[in-house]
Amino acid sequence: MTFRGTTIVSVRRGDTVVVAGDGQVTMSEKVVMKRSARKVRRLYEDRVLCGFAGSTADAITLYEKLEGKLKEYNGNLTRAAVELAKEWRTDRMLRRLEALLIAADAETTLLISGTGDVIEPEEGVVAIGSGGSYALAAARALVRHADLDPRRICENALQIAAEICVFTNDCLTIEQLDESSSS
Repeated sequence: MTFRGTTIVSVRRGDTVVVAGDGQVTMSEKVVMKRSARKVRRLYEDRVLCGFAGSTADAITLYEKLEGKLKEYNGNLTRAAVELAKEWRTDRMLRRLEALLIAADAETTLLISGTGDVIEPEEGVVAIGSGGSYALAAARALVRHADLDPRRICENALQIAAEICVFTNDCLTIEQLDESSSS
């Protein structure tokens, strides 16, 4: 699934996880409707970070569903994500939603899709959206070869993606959890 108009990246390093995204909203393939949309937000008492690529209305629906599952399973992100993915894949209305999610808490980072995927990324790095491949490559290289904190890695990865992908811009939203903020 490829989504045009956004890039979301997450990096986990040490006790810190960051989820960051650009702000571009594109209508068709020719018009930038908005430069500064917030596609990354905090859920479940600010203990879970979540970013989306895809249709905004669909993503808001999925944020609400994930929030409900987090409440139902007392903040257990993995269990909530699995239950969301199952419902998303099998529910007649939900399966039409076009989006991908990245969700992260103090211990886990997950990519969640409507096809039933709940994937924990290797090396603590994951990216989605139209510029996701560029951001992923840049973030992996920085994780392997630079002594930067996750926030700086995400910023740099998104800047690189914005230089390559016309559907990604440099108006960034960055959310961070670390050991001191997750207790």
